[in-house]
Amino acid sequence: MRHLLSVITFSLLLFVGATTSAQTLKFGHIDFQGLISTMPERDVAQKAMAKMQADLESQLSVMQKEYQTKGQEYVALVKQANITDAIRQAKEADIQSLQERITTFQQQAQENLQKEETKQFQPVVEKARKAIGEVAKEQGMLYVFEVNNVLYFNPAQSTDMMPLVKTKLGLK
Repeated sequence: MRHLLSVITFSLLLFVGATTSAQTLKFGHIDFQGLISTMPERDVAQKAMAKMQADLESQLSVMQKEYQTKGQEYVALVKQANITDAIRQAKEADIQSLQERITTFQQQAQENLQKEETKQFQPVVEKARKAIGEVAKEQGMLYVFEVNNVLYFNPAQSTDMMPLVKTKLGLK
């Protein structure tokens, strides 16, 4: 009988210990993109990106106008009856070369925009991640989930990290 009582007591203590341990697990959630959108550094990065994009679009516009002008000149030249094949081929080669330069410029511009986006936004993302990590450690969080990628969470058992991280970053 004493042995049975000892086993029951041990089992009860084990069960209570496991329940207490499960209750100390802390989870958090945050809207990461929402956090990023409130950071002033994001606005600076977006302005830099918009300026670069406008500059590239301006350069492309100049190239496209040149292409249109050369195309119109070619059409006018072809209408002339006394054009030689050498002149026609030279104009066609010139137009084709310009078209290839435009295509190459567009590809390089896209690559440059992607590189610049990484350069501009990486520090913002890193700062946000660092703040989330610091707050999670301070709050004793086991996991912090991105709320937009989670199918379900119970708000009663998960802490909304947004106000805490905003405070950490000095945001309103």
